[in-house]
Amino acid sequence: MNAVRPTVRLKLTMTYGGLFLLAGALLLAVNYALVRRSIGPAPDVGLTFVTSAPAGVPGPIGGIGPGTGAVKVIIGEQGRVVGAITKPTAGILPEPVTPDGRKVSDVLQEVTNSYRSKTLHELVVKSLQALGLMSLLSVGFGWAISGRVLAPLHRMTATARKLSEENLHERIALAGPDDELKELADTFDAMLARLESAFDSQKRFVANASHELRTPLSIIRTEVDVALANPDATADELRRMGEVVRRATERSQALIDGLLVLARSDRGPGTLVPVDLAMLAEESLAQASGEAAAAGVELRSRLEPASTDGDDALLGRLAGNLVENAIRHNERGGHVEVVTGPASDPGEVRLAVSNSGTVIDPADVDGLFEPFRRLGSDRVGGRGAGLGLSIVRSVTVAHGGRIAARPRPKGGLIVEIFLPRAGSRPAS
Repeated sequence: MNAVRPTVRLKLTMTYGGLFLLAGALLLAVNYALVRRSIGPAPDVGLTFVTSAPAGVPGPIGGIGPGTGAVKVIIGEQGRVVGAITKPTAGILPEPVTPDGRKVSDVLQEVTNSYRSKTLHELVVKSLQALGLMSLLSVGFGWAISGRVLAPLHRMTATARKLSEENLHERIALAGPDDELKELADTFDAMLARLESAFDSQKRFVANASHELRTPLSIIRTEVDVALANPDATADELRRMGEVVRRATERSQALIDGLLVLARSDRGPGTLVPVDLAMLAEESLAQASGEAAAAGVELRSRLEPASTDGDDALLGRLAGNLVENAIRHNERGGHVEVVTGPASDPGEVRLAVSNSGTVIDPADVDGLFEPFRRLGSDRVGGRGAGLGLSIVRSVTVAHGGRIAARPRPKGGLIVEIFLPRAGSRPAS
């Protein structure tokens, strides 16, 4: 026999019912105490039989006692008899008894006690009956209300169960008051939006990476097949084939290296050590000086100390990629300027690389940081694997920094990297 699954709805219903039962029991106890106090303790009944009514006593009650004697029942506070008879003319007679030998005062006392006990007993019984009925109703109302409250959660569960790569566009879109459940639903929708974006980016990345790898491999295979198909190939033809294969191999190697760096940066930096962005920028400028001279691009720099904590190799690749990207996407006679130093926020340091070049639409800037993207084109041709700025963004995020990019009015791009100042990270 399967036990009832302790769902949230069942727990809420039992909680509602339990709280109502507890509150009802407390109300019953308080009501009982108040009624009992208002009734007071059972009083003692005093009976006085006199031959004539004393002064101040209402008219005689006939039929009790011998002669024309009167009966006066005096019940005082806490059961004490009050109003003692002091006039000698009022003779006191013995108290009569019932046929079964009990005094009239005892019978009256018993009747009073019985009435008081019965009243309190009826109060308890009727209150418990009402409490039981209302507890059942509260369980029913609790079940209905909890079902209505948890309906958005069921919608979120149903949406999550049917999610796949093909329908990540679906949303809960919960309507209603801006309460905690709507906040949860909106958060879930935002998460779905991020997942959809991540899946789309991953699909595009895999497709473009496959294309980029397939191209040099196809070139290599074609050149080798041509050389093998020609038994009379000369040394010059074989050398040309070797040069083509070498370039294709270098392109593949660059792509693989870029993918490895991107994967490593996504995992985050390893051991954090003090790193000066000014030194890394200076090294990157020195390494790129030959390429800049060949491209006719002038290198400029304003380097001030900018110490951060991070992975020296990843941050070096970040600076190198920014400089290389600024040189390769430039124009002959243009320039590249690298600036390092403190940021406006005292807790950050700044690395900025700007270059001249073609005018860029501001709407295309965000796409530049996607793998294999450049100015609206999904695939980068020529040198490089199209991963430069993607690696820059990934390394920046992995180091707890932020990146800002904007086009220059006269053409080119300004990329600013903001990283936590050395020593400002909380101790892990």
